[in-house]
Amino acid sequence: MWKGAKCLVTGGAGLIGSHLVKRLVKEGAIVTVVDNCSSGDERNLEEVIRNIRFIKADLRDKKVAFKVTRNQDYVFHLAANMGGIGYITKVGADIMRDNLLMNINMLEASVVNRVKRFFFSSSACVYPMGRQATPDAAPLKEDEAIPADPNEFYGWEKLVTERACEAYSRDYGLETRVARFHNIFGEAYNAFDPERGKAPGHLIRKAILYPKERFVVWGDGKQTRSFLYVEDCVEGILRLMESDYAGPVNIGSDRLITIEELAKIIIEISGKDIKVEYDPTKPQGVRGRSADLTLARRVLGWSPRIPLEEGLRRMYLWAKERYERGVLKL
Repeated sequence: MWKGAKCLVTGGAGLIGSHLVKRLVKEGAIVTVVDNCSSGDERNLEEVIRNIRFIKADLRDKKVAFKVTRNQDYVFHLAANMGGIGYITKVGADIMRDNLLMNINMLEASVVNRVKRFFFSSSACVYPMGRQATPDAAPLKEDEAIPADPNEFYGWEKLVTERACEAYSRDYGLETRVARFHNIFGEAYNAFDPERGKAPGHLIRKAILYPKERFVVWGDGKQTRSFLYVEDCVEGILRLMESDYAGPVNIGSDRLITIEELAKIIIEISGKDIKVEYDPTKPQGVRGRSADLTLARRVLGWSPRIPLEEGLRRMYLWAKERYERGVLKL
């Protein structure tokens, strides 16, 4: 399906986007990447930069969206103003404005330019807070997002755009595919950003720097999450785009662990004797969240393949090697 296909990846310099670009290039696709690099990093694409067309541009500008979607077969829309829990609890208006502008621009442009299929990267943040109030919360099913009560503005923006995808499909015939990502992690320069990074990147950074930097876990460590390695995420994206299923699908893991357990795994990988500290004043998000993968298994034949420990080991070694070479600032 992908050999010779013209594919546009927005946000292609980010964590998920860059790994998706590499996979598409490997599959023989003709890839264009658009990213303003506000959170992404062009270095994430250094292995394939000669094999792609890279455009540094702002998709909040409608003219840009219409220009870059021209003559594209498939659009993978991953561009977003986003970050970890420390960022999305602090920033509301900018996230909603920037992302809704980009999302509507990209949907409009894809209709006008007759894109064959449009992929939207949604989030587990769309799910209601009431279903995530305890560490042992039941895995979240796709049909539980409505009635809506997302925990952050970021979740509201994602949910609104999911419905926009449905509306554009119904009214204009645009084929859309929607994935709800659950805590994707992996190798990327921006994954260790102290402001926008997420838990795996934060904890790996602290483990590499320890004892120069204290190893502090946000909250009491008892909050739970499920984490998915980026390679498995990319496989899920492609299977969803190749499928006939048009509704939202969880792309994540159903293995629920505490942040305290995540920290212990990373400490073991580091081989260091690290003293763990906790800071209950820091934001920690919902109390418990994992993905129900029943639908993904049924309609995509997909489930995670790479164990959490292996994914974290790859990410740790990747970061440590680049930090020691001086090409990754932690």
